[in-house]
Amino acid sequence: MHVERYGHGGAPIVLIHGFGTSSFLWRNIAPEIALANRTAFAIDLFGYGESDRPFDADFGIAAQAELVDRALTALRLPKATVVGVDLGGTVALRLASTRPERAERLLLINPIALDEVPAGDITELQRNTARFAFRASRGILGSAPILGEVLRRSVANEAHMPDKLVARYLAPYVGEEGLNHLLLLARSIDDEDMADAELGSLPQPTVILWGDQDPWVGPRFADRLADAIPGSRLVRLPGVGRLVPEEVPETVVSVLLEFIGAAALH
Repeated sequence: MHVERYGHGGAPIVLIHGFGTSSFLWRNIAPEIALANRTAFAIDLFGYGESDRPFDADFGIAAQAELVDRALTALRLPKATVVGVDLGGTVALRLASTRPERAERLLLINPIALDEVPAGDITELQRNTARFAFRASRGILGSAPILGEVLRRSVANEAHMPDKLVARYLAPYVGEEGLNHLLLLARSIDDEDMADAELGSLPQPTVILWGDQDPWVGPRFADRLADAIPGSRLVRLPGVGRLVPEEVPETVVSVLLEFIGAAALH
């Protein structure tokens, strides 16, 4: 697994991206964490970004949580504050439930959970997998129209997802092989991986940061999730989509540093 480290020696904060993105998502956030005398570790989930993508690997939620746990061991981090967006939030929840000693605190940004695993963007891809794969095999279609649409719809203001940024996220999924891998990642997301995650007994302090313009889940979902996680605090962001780190990175930094009791050094 590929990990980018920002800062040295401070209390660790692990950053986990979501479906179709990578550790690049945290480029405007991780340096600010380092400036606050904490150490940020931005992880590429297995099969995403610059991490390995073996053909026969398990890329599901449970496997990803297990691999994050192993990554923490390799990085010599007994525990960390864990920040996850979208699918990364789900992986964080799974890790916090199955390895509670690993997650000191949780900051969940538009996570998918409860009966929304997988969320609408993934189910749409899953439904269309056969058609996309058939067209890809004939050289008609690449990942761009599929993932590009998901990325653009994941921000409330399309100016926050310009073509150059879409191209940066599409880079791991070029050609027929790239498209087939993207579809494999989508198929790997299964609600059974969260069936034994007891959200009602999570011991970690938890903040849910919610972009209210998330097109993939219903508007009342954030309240349901906050109710399901005892003691959690819900912070709503009106006019912001699912990819909160792309739209309002400064808000993510502010909420995170307040949550961990740190101050930005500016």
